[in-house]
Amino acid sequence: MQTAADAGDAATLLAAVPAGRRVALVDPRFVGHVHALRLGLTDPRFAAATVPGALTAQPEARGALLRALRRTTAAVGAGAPVVAPDTDPAPDDRTVPGRIAVALEAEGTAVKRPELGSLTATVPTDAGARATAESARDGVDDEAVRLRSAVKAHDGFFTTFAISPYSRYIARWCARRGLTPNQVTTASLITALIAAGAAATGTRGGYVAAGILLLVSFVLDCTDGQLARYSLQYSTMGAWLDATFDRAKEYAYYAGLAIGAVRGGDDVWVLALGAMVLQACRHVVDFSFNEANHDAVANTSPTAALSDKLDSVGWTVWARRMIVLPIGERWAMIAVLTALTTPRIVFYALLVGCALAACYTTAGRLLRSLTRRASRTDRAAQALADLADSGPLAQGVARVAPGLRGAFTAPAVALLGTLVMIGAALFLPYGSWLTVAAAAVYVLLSGLAVARPLKGALDWLVPPFFRAAEYVTILVLAARSDAPHAVPAAFGLVSAVAYHHYDTVYRIRGGTGAPPQWLVRTIGGHEGRTALVAVLAAVLTHTAGFTTALTALAVAVALVVLVESIRFWVSSSAPAVHDEGELA
Repeated sequence: MQTAADAGDAATLLAAVPAGRRVALVDPRFVGHVHALRLGLTDPRFAAATVPGALTAQPEARGALLRALRRTTAAVGAGAPVVAPDTDPAPDDRTVPGRIAVALEAEGTAVKRPELGSLTATVPTDAGARATAESARDGVDDEAVRLRSAVKAHDGFFTTFAISPYSRYIARWCARRGLTPNQVTTASLITALIAAGAAATGTRGGYVAAGILLLVSFVLDCTDGQLARYSLQYSTMGAWLDATFDRAKEYAYYAGLAIGAVRGGDDVWVLALGAMVLQACRHVVDFSFNEANHDAVANTSPTAALSDKLDSVGWTVWARRMIVLPIGERWAMIAVLTALTTPRIVFYALLVGCALAACYTTAGRLLRSLTRRASRTDRAAQALADLADSGPLAQGVARVAPGLRGAFTAPAVALLGTLVMIGAALFLPYGSWLTVAAAAVYVLLSGLAVARPLKGALDWLVPPFFRAAEYVTILVLAARSDAPHAVPAAFGLVSAVAYHHYDTVYRIRGGTGAPPQWLVRTIGGHEGRTALVAVLAAVLTHTAGFTTALTALAVAVALVVLVESIRFWVSSSAPAVHDEGELA
């Protein structure tokens, strides 16, 4: 930390700081809480940030900061001394940091202004104002505020009342011992994998241990996010781990339960894969709807107004959050049922609960979309196109036949293709080449569905229809096959493809766009993989070769998407965010 005599001296001192380091300007008259400074000056997600009396800039905003400081120097004069530390401490427009923040924004540099709530951050101009500010500061326990703010504002009932009251203290304990969110996330994954291994034993003792360990894993899962918010340790690697490990833990646990059931003489692999398919489709409905509407113009509807009104009444808030069976409630249900019942009952409960939740949430989204007067943006249309995951076959159809869709809407065409594909897999003789013909029709309709920008009121349904078509087709063909272990192989294939789809979602959320087109082309797109599985079922009818082919396809897809995903999330282009998680 260095003290500048005036604004001009501050510019000289800042210019001397190595280019790769963060810098901050703090008015020496600043009065406030340490956590207010921490919020303003240590969050790595923003190139520039400010609170009253202080301003920080990451290396990418250093040039703009120096230019703004030099332009501001003449207006401020040499009478206001400034402190220039390298990481810690906030801007009132009357101060040097405040003026510079305004200048940065005028130049086009985004400056984050975090919400401080009850925290104090100000620059008093006289003794009376200083006494008032100090009194306000001393009247609020910033450590208590820091602990409260570590917990997500909107969470499920079980998480809010059964986990967060003590997990926040575990997060503080971890922070004081130098543990990072990534380490806690990894511990959560390892615990869940051990739980899956315990479930795979197929014994009552293993099931009880699995249920307990799954709950411990969930506690750690809550703790990692709370630790990140408590200590403001957001990172690219943390974003990737947090975004993917929840799904990896849950689906690995499904596999563990299925293995344990087989050891006990009950084959529930179809139920396990069905639960995974239903949960993944639920998520894509949420993701697709949110991406279609998060920046919509004139985003209003009577349904949304009713929803907001219900959210103003305490008990309805919790009832609605529990109805959607969020991750806390879902994992608690899985853990208790695992310990007390059988894997088959666990999966029946999951399928029924998730199906009811999916009906509730999807119906609400349909009503909002039909009653909303909104204009979708080009960005939203592109996000939906990326979520659709169209491969070279569908893209080729879309290029040569953009006008063939006629009066049919995109979701109607996508739904028709989905029904054709799933109906053929379900009702045609297994291994029939008519199923392959149905797959060709699905490819054609998939291309027609995305031939125009997805800006319609219900176009957000297109990606969920495609996910359902692909996942359910793989499930049905594997289940109808007499090939040994075909369904576990299909479970692996759907897991690999689902990882790619989740990875696409989190890249879009981070503002960096979808995975590169070469990746989508390499793994075939949803329509290419669906058609390939139909061909494999016809060629390798009732033979072990079908299982081998599904396994090889699963390994190939997993290798390609994992290598590219890891390369992206550890690269400098990945967003420095920490995913706050989904209720579902």
